[in-house]
Amino acid sequence: MAPLAKSSKHLMELTDAQRPLVLVHGLLDTPRLFSRLERRLESHPRPVLSPHLPHRFGATPLRVLAEQLDELIQDHWGAETPLDLLGFSMGGVIARIWLQELGGAKRTHRFLSVGSPQRGTLTAQCIPSWLFAGLADMKRGSPLLNLLNRDSAKLQQVDCISFFCRWDLMVFPGWQAVLPIGRVQEVPVFTHQQLMSQPRSLDLLTESLLID
Repeated sequence: MAPLAKSSKHLMELTDAQRPLVLVHGLLDTPRLFSRLERRLESHPRPVLSPHLPHRFGATPLRVLAEQLDELIQDHWGAETPLDLLGFSMGGVIARIWLQELGGAKRTHRFLSVGSPQRGTLTAQCIPSWLFAGLADMKRGSPLLNLLNRDSAKLQQVDCISFFCRWDLMVFPGWQAVLPIGRVQEVPVFTHQQLMSQPRSLDLLTESLLID
């Protein structure tokens, strides 16, 4: 897909329907994760980027993956084009690093955090950082998450929505898989992966991406 033009006039005229959408997958996932959601959005065509971020089973630090995401976004749409962002699971934390530490908040209209351990997950607590740095970044109380949660003011300029599954065993406890800013929506599903596969969840995500 060709990059959007980068002129100031074009940016001012960009409509919601034209605003690019970036989808960031999580641990052990690939961009195929988003195929159902993308089919839902086909009747509302917009540029979509769903990159593969090689996490090496959680060994790659999340900041490194956020830097890779930044390079891919800039390659596609430059440094200014407004966009929407959705991150699933670990991808939501990667997306948040991009927003808060790499300047992404200045150009992002809406951010959907879906089943993401924004306050950490107990399932990562015993993982050694020297072996799986990316997984250790998601521990409750990790230096990365503590910093992001202490300095979340940049998210105030973004329309943030957190979606969580109460019974989530991957991001545990599920009801704390939310950002410190923005709206919160519990999704009536029973597993982590159902957040991106069940029709009711896809309905909620699609509606949130299409509202003005």
